[in-house]
Amino acid sequence: MIEIINLCKSFGNQKVLDNVNLTINTGETTVIIGRSGCGKSVLLKHIIGLMKPDSGQIFIDGKDITKLYGKALNETRMKFGMLFQNSALFDSLPVWANVAFSMLEHTTRTRPAIMHRVRECLGFVGLEGVEDLKPAALSGGMRKRVGLARCIAFKPEIILYDEPTTGLDPIMADSINTLIRGLHDKLKITSVAVTHDMTSAYKMADKVAMLYGGKIIAVGTPEEVKNTKNPIVKQFIYGEAEGPITRNT
Repeated sequence: MIEIINLCKSFGNQKVLDNVNLTINTGETTVIIGRSGCGKSVLLKHIIGLMKPDSGQIFIDGKDITKLYGKALNETRMKFGMLFQNSALFDSLPVWANVAFSMLEHTTRTRPAIMHRVRECLGFVGLEGVEDLKPAALSGGMRKRVGLARCIAFKPEIILYDEPTTGLDPIMADSINTLIRGLHDKLKITSVAVTHDMTSAYKMADKVAMLYGGKIIAVGTPEEVKNTKNPIVKQFIYGEAEGPITRNT
Protein backbone atom coordinates (compact mmCIF):
# COMPACT_ATOMS: atom_id res chain seq x y z
CA MET A 1 0.00 0.00 0.00
CA ILE A 2 2.86 2.42 0.81
CA GLU A 3 6.28 2.38 -0.83
CA ILE A 4 8.92 4.94 0.15
CA ILE A 5 11.87 5.18 -2.24
CA ASN A 6 15.11 7.12 -1.65
CA LEU A 7 13.34 9.86 0.32
CA CYS A 8 15.49 12.86 1.25
CA LYS A 9 14.67 15.96 3.28
CA SER A 10 16.94 18.64 4.73
CA PHE A 11 16.26 21.73 6.81
CA GLY A 12 19.08 24.15 6.10
CA ASN A 13 22.31 22.23 6.59
CA GLN A 14 20.63 19.47 8.62
CA LYS A 15 19.80 16.34 6.63
CA VAL A 16 16.84 14.72 8.42
CA LEU A 17 15.91 12.02 5.89
CA ASP A 18 18.74 10.53 3.85
CA ASN A 19 17.56 8.09 1.17
CA VAL A 20 14.86 6.45 3.30
CA ASN A 21 13.45 3.24 1.83
CA LEU A 22 10.51 1.36 3.35
CA THR A 23 7.61 -0.79 2.12
CA ILE A 24 4.39 -1.02 4.14
CA ASN A 25 2.03 -3.80 3.11
CA THR A 26 -1.75 -3.57 2.97
CA GLY A 27 -3.38 -4.44 6.30
CA GLU A 28 -0.07 -4.29 8.18
CA THR A 29 0.83 -2.19 11.22
CA THR A 30 4.35 -0.81 10.85
CA VAL A 31 5.92 1.01 13.79
CA ILE A 32 8.83 3.35 13.09
CA ILE A 33 11.10 3.71 16.11
CA GLY A 34 14.01 6.03 16.77
CA ARG A 35 15.35 8.63 19.15
CA SER A 36 13.55 11.91 19.77
CA GLY A 37 14.32 14.36 16.97
CA CYS A 38 15.51 11.71 14.51
CA GLY A 39 12.87 12.57 11.89
CA LYS A 40 10.06 10.11 12.61
CA SER A 41 7.31 12.73 12.57
CA VAL A 42 8.85 14.38 9.51
CA LEU A 43 8.60 11.04 7.71
CA LEU A 44 4.96 10.68 8.76
CA LYS A 45 4.16 14.15 7.41
CA HIS A 46 5.69 13.19 4.07
CA ILE A 47 3.55 10.06 3.88
CA ILE A 48 0.35 12.09 4.20
CA GLY A 49 1.62 14.86 1.93
CA LEU A 50 1.93 17.62 4.53
CA MET A 51 5.59 18.02 3.49
CA LYS A 52 7.32 17.67 0.14
CA PRO A 53 10.73 15.94 -0.03
CA ASP A 54 13.87 17.36 -1.59
CA SER A 55 14.02 14.16 -3.63
CA GLY A 56 12.59 10.64 -3.66
CA GLN A 57 9.13 9.15 -4.05
CA ILE A 58 6.24 7.91 -1.92
CA PHE A 59 3.70 5.69 -3.63
CA ILE A 60 0.25 5.32 -2.07
CA ASP A 61 -1.70 2.62 -3.91
CA GLY A 62 0.53 3.18 -6.93
CA LYS A 63 0.28 7.00 -6.97
CA ASP A 64 3.37 9.09 -6.21
CA ILE A 65 2.03 11.49 -3.57
CA THR A 66 5.13 13.70 -3.88
CA LYS A 67 3.94 14.71 -7.37
CA LEU A 68 0.34 15.50 -6.37
CA TYR A 69 -1.08 18.94 -5.65
CA GLY A 70 -4.47 20.52 -5.07
CA LYS A 71 -7.53 18.37 -5.68
CA ALA A 72 -5.52 15.23 -6.56
CA LEU A 73 -3.54 15.48 -3.32
CA ASN A 74 -6.69 16.05 -1.27
CA GLU A 75 -8.36 13.01 -2.84
CA THR A 76 -5.41 10.82 -1.83
CA ARG A 77 -5.39 12.30 1.67
CA MET A 78 -8.99 11.16 2.07
CA LYS A 79 -7.58 7.64 2.33
CA PHE A 80 -5.90 8.64 5.61
CA GLY A 81 -6.86 9.13 9.22
CA MET A 82 -4.30 10.61 11.61
CA LEU A 83 -3.94 10.63 15.37
CA PHE A 84 -1.73 13.59 16.28
CA GLN A 85 0.63 13.58 19.25
CA ASN A 86 -1.55 15.96 21.29
CA SER A 87 -4.83 14.62 19.79
CA ALA A 88 -5.37 18.05 18.09
CA LEU A 89 -9.03 18.32 19.06
CA PHE A 90 -10.94 21.55 18.49
CA ASP A 91 -11.47 22.89 22.01
CA SER A 92 -14.43 25.06 20.99
CA LEU A 93 -16.37 22.11 19.54
CA PRO A 94 -18.16 19.33 21.42
CA VAL A 95 -16.92 15.77 21.08
CA TRP A 96 -19.52 14.83 18.46
CA ALA A 97 -18.43 17.69 16.17
CA ASN A 98 -14.77 16.74 16.58
CA VAL A 99 -15.49 13.15 15.57
CA ALA A 100 -17.80 14.24 12.74
CA PHE A 101 -15.47 16.93 11.39
CA SER A 102 -14.51 15.16 8.13
CA MET A 103 -18.09 14.07 7.49
CA LEU A 104 -19.36 17.62 8.02
CA GLU A 105 -16.70 19.00 5.68
CA HIS A 106 -16.72 16.42 2.90
CA THR A 107 -20.13 14.71 2.77
CA THR A 108 -23.80 15.63 2.46
CA ARG A 109 -24.93 13.08 5.06
CA THR A 110 -27.93 13.98 7.16
CA ARG A 111 -27.47 14.95 10.79
CA PRO A 112 -29.05 11.67 12.05
CA ALA A 113 -26.73 9.64 9.80
CA ILE A 114 -23.70 11.58 11.04
CA MET A 115 -24.69 11.17 14.69
CA HIS A 116 -25.20 7.43 14.15
CA ARG A 117 -21.65 7.14 12.81
CA VAL A 118 -20.28 9.33 15.63
CA ARG A 119 -21.84 7.09 18.29
CA GLU A 120 -20.64 3.98 16.45
CA CYS A 121 -17.04 5.26 16.40
CA LEU A 122 -17.14 6.36 20.03
CA GLY A 123 -18.40 2.89 20.86
CA PHE A 124 -15.41 1.37 19.03
CA VAL A 125 -13.06 3.25 21.38
CA GLY A 126 -15.04 2.59 24.54
CA LEU A 127 -16.60 6.04 24.97
CA GLU A 128 -20.35 6.36 25.26
CA GLY A 129 -22.41 9.34 26.36
CA VAL A 130 -19.69 11.96 25.89
CA GLU A 131 -20.94 13.43 22.61
CA ASP A 132 -21.91 16.81 24.07
CA LEU A 133 -18.87 17.31 26.30
CA LYS A 134 -16.08 19.70 25.36
CA PRO A 135 -12.51 18.33 25.14
CA ALA A 136 -11.51 20.33 28.24
CA ALA A 137 -13.84 18.12 30.30
CA LEU A 138 -11.99 14.95 29.25
CA SER A 139 -8.89 13.25 30.64
CA GLY A 140 -5.80 12.86 28.46
CA GLY A 141 -6.66 9.24 27.72
CA MET A 142 -10.22 10.13 26.79
CA ARG A 143 -8.99 12.82 24.40
CA LYS A 144 -6.75 10.24 22.72
CA ARG A 145 -9.80 8.00 22.32
CA VAL A 146 -11.83 10.82 20.79
CA GLY A 147 -8.93 11.42 18.42
CA LEU A 148 -9.02 7.74 17.48
CA ALA A 149 -12.78 7.89 16.92
CA ARG A 150 -12.24 10.86 14.59
CA CYS A 151 -9.53 8.88 12.76
CA ILE A 152 -11.88 6.04 11.86
CA ALA A 153 -15.08 8.05 11.33
CA PHE A 154 -14.50 8.56 7.60
CA LYS A 155 -13.53 4.89 7.13
CA PRO A 156 -9.90 5.48 6.10
CA GLU A 157 -7.73 2.87 4.42
CA ILE A 158 -4.63 4.03 6.30
CA ILE A 159 -4.19 5.43 9.82
CA LEU A 160 -1.09 7.31 10.92
CA TYR A 161 -0.21 7.58 14.62
CA ASP A 162 2.25 10.23 15.80
CA GLU A 163 3.56 9.21 19.26
CA PRO A 164 0.12 7.90 20.33
CA THR A 165 1.00 7.35 24.00
CA THR A 166 2.96 10.56 24.69
CA GLY A 167 1.90 12.22 27.94
CA LEU A 168 -0.04 9.22 29.26
CA ASP A 169 0.71 7.18 32.37
CA PRO A 170 1.84 3.57 31.76
CA ILE A 171 -1.60 2.05 32.46
CA MET A 172 -3.43 4.45 30.15
CA ALA A 173 -0.68 4.06 27.53
CA ASP A 174 -1.18 0.29 27.60
CA SER A 175 -4.93 0.81 27.20
CA ILE A 176 -4.35 2.97 24.10
CA ASN A 177 -1.89 0.41 22.67
CA THR A 178 -4.45 -2.36 23.18
CA LEU A 179 -7.15 -0.22 21.58
CA ILE A 180 -5.01 0.55 18.52
CA ARG A 181 -4.15 -3.11 18.09
CA GLY A 182 -7.81 -4.07 18.49
CA LEU A 183 -8.94 -1.50 15.90
CA HIS A 184 -6.37 -2.84 13.46
CA ASP A 185 -7.50 -6.43 13.95
CA LYS A 186 -11.19 -5.54 13.71
CA LEU A 187 -11.12 -3.02 10.85
CA LYS A 188 -8.15 -4.47 8.89
CA ILE A 189 -6.69 -1.00 8.37
CA THR A 190 -3.13 -0.37 7.23
CA SER A 191 -1.40 1.53 10.04
CA VAL A 192 1.86 3.44 10.48
CA ALA A 193 2.91 4.60 13.95
CA VAL A 194 5.98 6.48 15.10
CA THR A 195 7.20 6.16 18.67
CA HIS A 196 10.29 5.94 20.87
CA ASP A 197 8.34 3.77 23.36
CA MET A 198 9.37 0.15 22.81
CA THR A 199 6.52 -1.21 24.95
CA SER A 200 4.09 0.45 22.53
CA ALA A 201 6.06 -0.69 19.50
CA TYR A 202 6.07 -4.35 20.54
CA LYS A 203 2.35 -4.34 21.34
CA MET A 204 1.13 -2.56 18.20
CA ALA A 205 3.46 -3.74 15.46
CA ASP A 206 3.42 -6.42 12.83
CA LYS A 207 6.69 -4.91 11.63
CA VAL A 208 9.18 -2.55 13.30
CA ALA A 209 11.53 -0.25 11.39
CA MET A 210 14.27 1.84 13.01
CA LEU A 211 15.17 5.30 11.72
CA TYR A 212 18.72 6.36 12.56
CA GLY A 213 21.00 8.91 10.92
CA GLY A 214 18.29 9.70 8.39
CA LYS A 215 18.05 6.10 7.18
CA ILE A 216 16.05 2.97 7.96
CA ILE A 217 18.77 0.77 9.41
CA ALA A 218 16.70 -2.26 10.49
CA VAL A 219 13.32 -3.82 9.70
CA GLY A 220 11.76 -6.89 11.26
CA THR A 221 9.03 -8.40 13.36
CA PRO A 222 8.91 -7.40 17.04
CA GLU A 223 10.57 -10.71 17.91
CA GLU A 224 13.33 -10.18 15.34
CA VAL A 225 13.98 -6.68 16.66
CA LYS A 226 14.15 -7.95 20.26
CA ASN A 227 16.82 -10.44 19.18
CA THR A 228 18.76 -8.10 16.90
CA LYS A 229 22.55 -8.21 16.69
CA ASN A 230 22.69 -4.62 15.41
CA PRO A 231 24.48 -2.66 18.18
CA ILE A 232 22.66 0.62 17.41
CA VAL A 233 19.25 -1.03 17.56
CA LYS A 234 20.18 -2.94 20.73
CA GLN A 235 21.35 0.24 22.41
CA PHE A 236 18.05 1.96 21.59
CA ILE A 237 15.64 -0.82 22.55
CA TYR A 238 17.38 -1.41 25.87
CA GLY A 239 17.65 2.31 26.62
CA GLU A 240 21.40 2.38 27.12
CA ALA A 241 23.18 5.74 27.10
CA GLU A 242 26.19 6.08 24.85
CA GLY A 243 29.58 5.61 26.51
CA PRO A 244 30.38 4.45 30.02
CA ILE A 245 28.36 5.74 32.95
CA THR A 246 30.46 7.12 35.77
CA ARG A 247 29.32 7.93 39.31
CA ASN A 248 30.83 10.26 41.83
CA THR A 249 30.85 8.64 45.26
